[in-house]
Amino acid sequence: MALREHLLEVRKRLFLSSVGIVVAAVVGWFLYDPVFALLQQPLIDASARNGMTVGTNFGGIATAFDMRLKVSFFLGVILSSPWWIYQLWAFITPGLTRKERRFAIGFLAAATPLFLGGIAGAWWVLPHAVEIFTEFVPDDSINLIDAQTYLSFVMRLMLAFGLACLMPVVMVLINFVGLVPARTWAGGWRWAILIAFVFAAVMTPTPDAITMLWVALPICVLYGVALGVCVLHDRRVAKRTDRTEAVLAPSGAEIGR
Repeated sequence: MALREHLLEVRKRLFLSSVGIVVAAVVGWFLYDPVFALLQQPLIDASARNGMTVGTNFGGIATAFDMRLKVSFFLGVILSSPWWIYQLWAFITPGLTRKERRFAIGFLAAATPLFLGGIAGAWWVLPHAVEIFTEFVPDDSINLIDAQTYLSFVMRLMLAFGLACLMPVVMVLINFVGLVPARTWAGGWRWAILIAFVFAAVMTPTPDAITMLWVALPICVLYGVALGVCVLHDRRVAKRTDRTEAVLAPSGAEIGR
């Protein structure tokens, strides 16, 4: 595929993904009130546990509207995840045969639950992160957190966990369709660890090392699991190839005679 065709394919997949996210964001608009109540719950729990006032502050006249838009699009990304994950698959594998494209079903079946599982993992981590950070507030103090800042913290944390769980699936599927062998992934494990920590440092909303480790370490573990799956797959393919060559060798020898 030429460079121009690649760029056109990128534009096409980005457009289709964006349409799906916008449509899902409309649904997210009507889910704003219960979702924002859930997002605020860790702050309410921390306030009750630490005996201090902890809450979100809407500092501007249009902040509440801006918050609703951001939460709606954040929900749009989550709700439309099967759609844009499929667009990612379609971009990575545009030139595959019909048989190889059947991997798309397995890709979606594995990638979507893992992405949503990463979101759920971040939701489990969020109250612990809020508790740790609010414990440093001095006694008899009020911790009014800017609503925009808190929302960015939550969204980036959840998306970081979701994408971290999605990356190894992409790695396995690229191996399954024969684009990258397991030995290539194994040879780049040092780069993988470096990229995992750089990704965690960029995606995590706070500069502390604890949150970065919460994101980077699962990526490294999932990379190891995905590498193991790739190795087993390559061994199975190699055995199948050896058996095929062993069956065809006698007939080839007869033809030579």
